[in-house]
Amino acid sequence: GSGGMFVQSAKFISSHQRDLSRISIYGQEANPSTWKMAHMNIAIRGLEANLGKSYADTFFDDQHPSLKADYIMANPPFNLSDWGQPALTGDVRWQYGVPPSGNANFAWMQHMIHHLSPKGKIGLVLANGALSSQSGTEGDIRKAIIEADLVEGIIALPNQLFYSTGIPVSLWFLSREKKQPGKTLFIDARSMGEMVSRKVRELRPVEDIAKIADTFHAFQNGTLADEKGFCAVVTTEDIAKQDYILTPGRFVGIADQEDDGEPFEEKMNRLTTELSDLFKKGHELEDEIVKQLATIGYKI
Repeated sequence: GSGGMFVQSAKFISSHQRDLSRISIYGQEANPSTWKMAHMNIAIRGLEANLGKSYADTFFDDQHPSLKADYIMANPPFNLSDWGQPALTGDVRWQYGVPPSGNANFAWMQHMIHHLSPKGKIGLVLANGALSSQSGTEGDIRKAIIEADLVEGIIALPNQLFYSTGIPVSLWFLSREKKQPGKTLFIDARSMGEMVSRKVRELRPVEDIAKIADTFHAFQNGTLADEKGFCAVVTTEDIAKQDYILTPGRFVGIADQEDDGEPFEEKMNRLTTELSDLFKKGHELEDEIVKQLATIGYKI
């Protein structure tokens, strides 16, 4: 990409009073214009980065073959097809299975896992299909990654967070050193955020982002209590019972509805009366439409 994640990461480190000189930044981009933009974006903010000797395809020309990173963040192209799988079936990166030729989601993920240090962590944005797809080898790869105890957390995000697409996505957090081995945190954040335009939703800093972060920290510290409809801590054994499908809604359930205090019988009487009135109004509108059509020569 254009280096936005690097810039935001640097701001995050600075806001926590950490030394930026102690980090090394690595990245890769296939598009020449975007690669140049990333260089410029990083330079004007006083950062240094190794973005490879040139722009290059990640799968066919890995610019950092020996890199083992402590933190990896990525927002790769969703559901990329025709990514060159036939020429890469024997690649060393496919530790958990050869990704299907029609979708690169698990190729991206395994590329990143391959580059993790022994204590490394990944934050990855993927289309929701990766949570449950059984196409090709995807189900088997997801199962192998889960059984390797790499999946630390899954967060289902709201629709319309991106300007370029409304496709629903999830955040995957993978770690080689999970603080809660054998457990995975699921968060359903699909109802969070607010619409800032007709087409775009944003997560709010305090109500949404801070709540998600606090929930994750509580999970890592072993103090998190499940909250129906929002979060749940699930063992690998229970994930296996769900056929290794990682959709958060399967695990967090549905939030309890607050009791409005209205007795059931009274509520049903009120609702059926309102429904009857709506039916009556509907019939009146139908009669009016028939009458108006008749005035212009059309009969029903």
